[in-house]
Amino acid sequence: MTAYLLVVLAVLSRVVPFPGMNFTAVGAGLLYFGARRPLREMALPLLALMGTDFYLTIFAYHYPWHTSAYLVTWAWYAGVIVLGRILLRRQITVARVLSAPVLASTSFFLISNYVVWVGSVMYPHTMAGLGVCYAAALPFYRNDLLATTLITAVAFGAPVLVSKLSEHRAQKIAA
Repeated sequence: MTAYLLVVLAVLSRVVPFPGMNFTAVGAGLLYFGARRPLREMALPLLALMGTDFYLTIFAYHYPWHTSAYLVTWAWYAGVIVLGRILLRRQITVARVLSAPVLASTSFFLISNYVVWVGSVMYPHTMAGLGVCYAAALPFYRNDLLATTLITAVAFGAPVLVSKLSEHRAQKIAA
């Protein structure tokens, strides 16, 4: 159930943004979903986020819809679910819980900004232009990395903390 709630949070964090923060639960929700749900269920978060992309593009930003503009993003969504499954399904450690959001956020930063640079008339198609494109996206990367790390840590850490507190309380009552 928590995996589905995090997908809902991911959608809501995009539709009802925190002004000026670029703080979403997308990466964390996908990582957690991949770790906790079977891959046969991955269509639901993919469709939810694809629908969110459509809604935002058409109704919030008032841009024309071009499916081809989102194919890389949608592939990334699927890839992050698989990443969550690989890193966090069987063994959950602090190192894995911290490395998964770094890999997810960094891969999105690198891939999405490369695609922006390739298809852009705003940045020259030179190495310097690519560097400028990445530099312009650094504030978004920072916020995405922070949000994804924080939400992933809470999603995986809260149950451990509750369990430890319950054990401690049970030991106090037994003593």
